[in-house]
Amino acid sequence: MIGRVTQQTLQRSTLANLQSNLTRMSNLQGQMSGGKLITKPSDDPAGAAQAMVLRAQQRTTKQYQRNADDGLAWLTTIDTAMQSSVSTLRRVRDLTVQGGSGALGPTSREAIATELEGLRDGLLDLANTSYLGRSVFAGTSDADVAFTDAASATPYSWTGTTGASVQRRVAADTTVRADADGVSVFGEGATSVFALIDDIAADLRAGTNVAPRLNEIDARMSTMLGELAGVGTRYNQLTTSQSDTAVTLQDLTSRLSGIEDIDLAQTIVELQMQEVAYQGALGATARVLQPTLMDFLR
Repeated sequence: MIGRVTQQTLQRSTLANLQSNLTRMSNLQGQMSGGKLITKPSDDPAGAAQAMVLRAQQRTTKQYQRNADDGLAWLTTIDTAMQSSVSTLRRVRDLTVQGGSGALGPTSREAIATELEGLRDGLLDLANTSYLGRSVFAGTSDADVAFTDAASATPYSWTGTTGASVQRRVAADTTVRADADGVSVFGEGATSVFALIDDIAADLRAGTNVAPRLNEIDARMSTMLGELAGVGTRYNQLTTSQSDTAVTLQDLTSRLSGIEDIDLAQTIVELQMQEVAYQGALGATARVLQPTLMDFLR
């Protein structure tokens, strides 16, 4: 048996339907103003969960990209310093060839020795190159310089930490070394390139033939060039990583957009349809529900 439908029941039902219609309109307007299909997790719990996973992957990938950028800055600084070091060492070789000719007098040999000492100081400055306050040839050490100077208690001593290199993670399972081993590049102590230049200068002043020193210079230069090649390899690896992370970020952004972003044309049409339906419902309600004096008194 169908129960009696009172005026109040009809009124409550109609107002509830109008409120539901108005809520849908409000949701569509919120989507249009924000451009997002999901404004709160309850809008689409499954989609919101997928979006959270994608955003976490975005943050991780962006961190890998920042790590690669920092690593490239380190390696660029190292490359510049090593290129200059190789050029300096070539000049040292030229002066050694000139000093070993046997046709120079004491004054000329002294002039060459003095220039060699200037080149040594310049080379030492290059070996102590830093990036953002960190020495690029001293690994993870926080020392001010990678190599001590000639006047220290232990001349040309390396201040870095053996086996502790600066690493930058550029993928979940990939790290790239961002520093250079100062000992491998310049040597250390009495076997360093700085001590070698000192020895050549001393030989020149003493009138000793410095031609045999050319082999030592060539060996040191070969080592530098080998280390420089390694820096170039790591630089290329970081550049490739940058390109890969850029592609990954673009893909993640596209996937996230597919989940969260609205279809603007579809949303506009739905909103217009909802507005028409709402206006029609208001008109029908006004004709069906006729307020009485008792309605106003209540």
